[in-house]
Amino acid sequence: MDLSEKSSRQSLIPSFLYSSSSAKTFGLEKMLHATPTAVAAGFNTNVDAVSQSKGFVIPAPSEPAKKIEMYSPAFYAACTAGGILSCGLTHMAVTPLDLVKCNMQIDPTKYKSISSGFGILFKEQGVRGFFKGWVPTLLGYSGQGACKFGFYEFFKKYYSDLAGPEFTAKYKTLIYLAGSASAEVIADIALCPFEAVKVRVQTQPGFARGLSDGLPKFVKSEGALGLYKGIVPLWGRQIPYTMMKFASFEAIVENIYKYAIPRPKDECSKSLQLGVSFAGGYVAGVFCAIVSHPADNLVSFLNNAKGATVGDAVKKIGVVGLFTRGLPLRIVMIGTLTGAQWGIYDAFKVFVGLPTTGGVTPPSAAVAAGVASELAKV
Repeated sequence: MDLSEKSSRQSLIPSFLYSSSSAKTFGLEKMLHATPTAVAAGFNTNVDAVSQSKGFVIPAPSEPAKKIEMYSPAFYAACTAGGILSCGLTHMAVTPLDLVKCNMQIDPTKYKSISSGFGILFKEQGVRGFFKGWVPTLLGYSGQGACKFGFYEFFKKYYSDLAGPEFTAKYKTLIYLAGSASAEVIADIALCPFEAVKVRVQTQPGFARGLSDGLPKFVKSEGALGLYKGIVPLWGRQIPYTMMKFASFEAIVENIYKYAIPRPKDECSKSLQLGVSFAGGYVAGVFCAIVSHPADNLVSFLNNAKGATVGDAVKKIGVVGLFTRGLPLRIVMIGTLTGAQWGIYDAFKVFVGLPTTGGVTPPSAAVAAGVASELAKV
């Protein structure tokens, strides 16, 4: 490389900042003794040389930092953290609704409606009674949310890679269903002990004030394995719920961007994208409540009655009761809950530099590799 070519690759930084000491002295003296016109002419010459060259250009200070790479360990960690926030905070916020719902399922003769349920709780326990069991709710659903969202993103990518790009594009709903079901199996193992204590605290007056005294009392009464007595009904409730939650959300959001919004997702503002996430989550939550409600009644009954079985629950509640008891309140609660969860989860993803969920399916590694190879041939 000759001297003229080297000089054409100078950066925008004045040469005296990176040259040797003699060169710095010479350059500085030259600038100090030169006329303003000469200095400006020399600067413009350097700028033109840099713009025409193919060398590096120093980034401006305002350029954003490196974003989280999709499907990297940092990506899954961010999704896990978003799941903790979305599920833990939202379930804790609707504790009063959950409390009334559980009591309506356990004692429908006393808690005949939503309004009378709130009135009875307020009369017997005061305002503080509305948040009874909030600690096991917060901890249990935070753990569940971490596994639910984190493992969903992992299994969705894993099953997509196993199936291949063509099958994934054609049967993507099956990928969503399989990924969400696999994630929920793990998530419920984290939730089950806290759910057992929560239901007992909320539905048996005088049992315990909360988690700190309720957990040891529960273990003493039924043993450590008793905490997982409701795991099968919990899977029966949560796995269909989560499959519906994720698959319907993905489909609803995709159709909103396809038919209701007249421009591509990447051209929409972040606030609009988050609004779509909330709306899609709320509609998905209504479907979730209907699908999972019979198992929710079973979980409440088994965790409240010592030594009870599924047969006892069906006999006492009835088949119709399993599908209808407490359903209107649960639709309101789960719809709001699911909408808020997706809103918080995607807001956190946007905060850390990730795209919102749904609407545009990211290309798989195989598709990306194929596109790259085709571009390389051109």
